[in-house]
Amino acid sequence: MLDGGPTGGDVLRGAISGQRRRVGGAALLGMAHQGCEAMVPVVIGVVIDEAVATGSSSALLRWTLVLAALFFVLSTCYRTAARISERAGEQAAHRIRLDLGSRVLDPRGGADAGRLPGVLTTIATGDAKRVGQVPAVLPFGMAAVAGLVVSAVVLLRISVPLGLLVLLGIPPLLWLGHRISRPLERRSEVEQERAAHASGVAADLVAGLRVLKGIGAEPAAVSRYRQTSQDSLAAALRAARSRAWHDGAIQALTGIFIVLIGLVGAHLAMRGTISVGELVAAVGIAQFLLGPFQLLTFFSGEFAQGRASAARIAEVLASPPAVSAGAAALAEPVAGGLRFRGVTHGALRGADLDIEPGSVVGIVTRDPSAATDLLRCLGREVDPTEGVIELDGVPLARLDPSEVRRAILVAHHDADLFEDSLLTNVRARVPAGTDGAAADVEPALAASAADEVARNLPEGVDTMLTERGRSLSGGQRQRVALARALAADRPVLVVHDPTTAVDTVTESRIAGRLRDLRRGRTTIVVTTSPALLAVTDRVVVLDGGAVTAEGSHPDLVASDEAYRSVVLT
Repeated sequence: MLDGGPTGGDVLRGAISGQRRRVGGAALLGMAHQGCEAMVPVVIGVVIDEAVATGSSSALLRWTLVLAALFFVLSTCYRTAARISERAGEQAAHRIRLDLGSRVLDPRGGADAGRLPGVLTTIATGDAKRVGQVPAVLPFGMAAVAGLVVSAVVLLRISVPLGLLVLLGIPPLLWLGHRISRPLERRSEVEQERAAHASGVAADLVAGLRVLKGIGAEPAAVSRYRQTSQDSLAAALRAARSRAWHDGAIQALTGIFIVLIGLVGAHLAMRGTISVGELVAAVGIAQFLLGPFQLLTFFSGEFAQGRASAARIAEVLASPPAVSAGAAALAEPVAGGLRFRGVTHGALRGADLDIEPGSVVGIVTRDPSAATDLLRCLGREVDPTEGVIELDGVPLARLDPSEVRRAILVAHHDADLFEDSLLTNVRARVPAGTDGAAADVEPALAASAADEVARNLPEGVDTMLTERGRSLSGGQRQRVALARALAADRPVLVVHDPTTAVDTVTESRIAGRLRDLRRGRTTIVVTTSPALLAVTDRVVVLDGGAVTAEGSHPDLVASDEAYRSVVLT
């Protein structure tokens, strides 16, 4: 769905066409239900004319049986149609959620640009459900139209003026209903947008709750969320008022129309143009028409909200990829040599750097944003605006992002853990094809000192961690995250400040074991930790986004005052 950029209309049509069999089947059953409902007052009118007026018991019994059969058919059709349409709606919403998930998880990225995680969650839940409601209610909208047509035909048989009144009155009513639904659509879109923003802010604040408490920023955070929540509430109230006005206006119009039909029918009966039974049938049909109009009102409101949500979903699905796919391939095995030439992106300014295969290189930068931009370029989350990064002589921009990430693993500083066992978390990035035994990750556990974490847990490596690993301390989480990165065993590993929350003694052990475990494979450590920099083959200093110094850690400590100020203070 990415190619060509889907619109809200495309999303709606896709939701309906994907469930066309269910929608068609439910619509046919719904039409049968409405047709039988429309025939009930007709049969009652016949009973009055042929049984009550004549006193015929046989006619009364015969038409009573017909009436019972009608009720059996219409109730069966309604129950079955409701069951099928509900399934169609759930399936359509699920299909949309799968499409959104595929787009968000696309290796090329781009779907999350400018959107908080909570916003994407709301779109994948609330908006997807509203779009799914459209194929769920469409059969009832079609059935309502069929009920109106059947009623018009029956009224034409009873009286041409009554039939023409219905036939000529329905189109203007439908047009007015469409016009009345426009404000509801606009306000529904704003409501969903504000609700999504409130959800995103809430998720953002909860994720950073410990930090907020640490810096005493809780009042500011509460104030921010209160304002966001009030904006969301105001939008929801405006949408609810719009829905109330929409439904009330439609009901008022249909009520006036039904009263008009009843008055015309009564006038014709008084003139003797139609019989008493036909008058009863006409009045009954006029009352029945309230049902189809209510269904059309309901469908109009759901469709307006679904169309607004479809536009929001289409924005995500049509988000341009952050990087191109790439068609080049890496030679096997991957040696791990990296080359930067004039790399410019964000805080990086014309960086030039060569990293030999199998080496351990430390990168030190004063500016945290330069480190972040470097990691994003290496993981091919973005491509440099200028310059080129090569892996074994092949530009990363020519490789598929998935191919890059099979060769280069970028372990960000803020890596999250999952609500699962410690062992499962460590094995999350182990390449496919391993047998799943705990022994596979023991070297990584030992190198990161995560084995010590496991020994202090009730069930060792099988201990279940809470969401985001909050049952562990900050240092324990870092060690488990580092173990996960090491267990993946990629040809190139890039780690960013992996030990900032670890005590110095443990950090020194990790530094030595890290070098031993990664021997022969390229490792880049973006950090200011002296313990980690001391075990590297070479340290590269980035200042102002460009390489300003290179050398061993002891040499730079001895000769570079700026380096000492960053690393040793």
